[in-house]
Amino acid sequence: MTDRLHVSLAMRPASLADHLFDDTLRRRMQTVANVRPEVLEDFENPASREALAATDVLVAGWGAPPLPEDERAAPRLRAVLSASGNAGGMLGPLARTRGLRLTNARTANSRPVAEFAVAAILLAGKRALPAARLYGQLRGSVDRETHLATAGNHGARIGIVGASTTGRLTIELLRPFDLHVVVHDPYLDEAGARSLGVELASLDELVRTCSVVSVQAPELPETRGMIGAAQLSAMPDGATLINTARGSLIDTDALVAELLTGRIDAVLDVTDPEPLPPDHPLWDLPNVLLTPHVAGSLGNELLRLGARVVEELEQLAQGLPALDPES
Repeated sequence: MTDRLHVSLAMRPASLADHLFDDTLRRRMQTVANVRPEVLEDFENPASREALAATDVLVAGWGAPPLPEDERAAPRLRAVLSASGNAGGMLGPLARTRGLRLTNARTANSRPVAEFAVAAILLAGKRALPAARLYGQLRGSVDRETHLATAGNHGARIGIVGASTTGRLTIELLRPFDLHVVVHDPYLDEAGARSLGVELASLDELVRTCSVVSVQAPELPETRGMIGAAQLSAMPDGATLINTARGSLIDTDALVAELLTGRIDAVLDVTDPEPLPPDHPLWDLPNVLLTPHVAGSLGNELLRLGARVVEELEQLAQGLPALDPES
């Protein structure tokens, strides 16, 4: 290309850019484009409006301000490259009505989520939560063969709800372990399940027969509340429910009711609502591990998202197709 692309970064807080792009990544961006040094936190003041008007490519992070509805505010804009999971939805209707090239870093973000899920699955198989509770109560030796007789990852049935990008990567990362992986996904057929090396099952069969159930389906109208009272009550005694997807996929009231019985454990990185109200019972239940939505990219993992954005910018500058186009 004879004309270099003009790139602006837009995200809140502006300091997020320093976590996404280290010096090496910034140099790569500057190699293929002119990148404005300041990060735009809004499009309201004259300086940010002027910057947007001269922008060919917007590199967006979470907290990015919505694009102005007036197309004349961004006459040169041709692409939005998002470091988060949703470029179009974040920036409002203009991002789609203009026919902009939209990309996101959802694929890059799937790895830490899958890694978190694998860690939680293996700990759940060892009954780490109930073992820790028992140890704290006894403050002495635990008769493992008596109190933890059903624990262990040898041949355990692990249920994955959703053969999403993250679900499939979780399956791949679980391969070295001595586990029997069962998957429920209405869009996965028997041939697809064989290619993944998993058993295909209905949701009801999966929750009834698996000692660990990891929810990794996308949030869609048809998946909201897909894990309800019937599914939770069907889980075996001592089973663990893991959710790294979205809180809305599980009926929260039904989950609280089942957890109050003490029959099952839960590892919840997401909840509905998020965060929970301060007086919500999930905060204090001993058989629940709550984490603050940390399964996704965190700390140094943010550089992986930044690297994906830089790769998308390099593709665009060379006239090549997007790596992760947003439909």
